[in-house]
Amino acid sequence: MLIEEVRQLDERGMVAWDQHKADDFADMFADDFTLSDVSLPEALHSTDQVRQYMETWFTAFPDMHVRTINRVVSEDAVAAEVEFTGTNTGPFVVGGMEVPATGKSVKGTGTYFVSVRDGKITSFSAHPDVAGMMVQLGMMPGA
Repeated sequence: MLIEEVRQLDERGMVAWDQHKADDFADMFADDFTLSDVSLPEALHSTDQVRQYMETWFTAFPDMHVRTINRVVSEDAVAAEVEFTGTNTGPFVVGGMEVPATGKSVKGTGTYFVSVRDGKITSFSAHPDVAGMMVQLGMMPGA
């Protein structure tokens, strides 16, 4: 793929996240893929799991917005740093455990790494700053 095509695919993914369109995001994945997230107990391999993963975030933070801070794109990969904001008004799942809403707002960061083949995502590895979020939500002591 051309670098511009990979960049456009990444942009579509960011729009899907920011506009809470779980189906649009899930449709970007190849038939055989892996999605891992440091906050999940195991990797995801189906688009139904990806939709559920996204809906979990949108339930916990219904006003969530994301934006790209930094990004590196090649012919078959993306590495990016993102910032997200939102208010925790719904239950939140982290480490496979559900925790109740806190009503608190967060401003967090994270990184992700994507591999692309034939216009589809084959690997997505997400690294949200879960500890920083937990501190802001009052679920663990801060510095």
